[in-house]
Amino acid sequence: MTKPSGLTHIDPSSGRAGMVDVGHKEITRRTATASAVISISPLLVQTLQAATLAKGDAFTVAKTAAILAAKQTGSLIPMCHPLPLDVVEVRFDLDETKSEVRVEATAKTTAKTGVEMEAMVAVSVAALTFYDMCKSVDKAMVIRRVHLVRKTGGKSGDFVFPGEGE
Repeated sequence: MTKPSGLTHIDPSSGRAGMVDVGHKEITRRTATASAVISISPLLVQTLQAATLAKGDAFTVAKTAAILAAKQTGSLIPMCHPLPLDVVEVRFDLDETKSEVRVEATAKTTAKTGVEMEAMVAVSVAALTFYDMCKSVDKAMVIRRVHLVRKTGGKSGDFVFPGEGE
């Protein structure tokens, strides 16, 4: 059986999903940034600004969770290779006027395969942890627009999500 064009995770002999062999690839510097938006209530905006959240600093806990999750991506996503991460950076932007929090995570490595999934896992777990920390104030939070913002390096080259700019 031959591999359908463009489907890198299909084993050509069985036609089933399988891990890609990256042994022949060159080690290069790779980066990826992902983001998510969390819609929150005006009451939660006030609580965060006043630093009176019962569970403590949601931003610090969510940042720590994001970094830990990025380091576990190879264990969480079946076809991902475990990667030596050089750094995972996590940022939060509280927009009071829109009642939302933008989460952005950047993962960097020097390896044979990219770090897009590490950035996506980091931002997703950051958003979920933020929800967990804040749900006593606002159970109606909505996590949305989780996506790859940009990536650099590797065979496919650079990518910037349309409309994101640099």
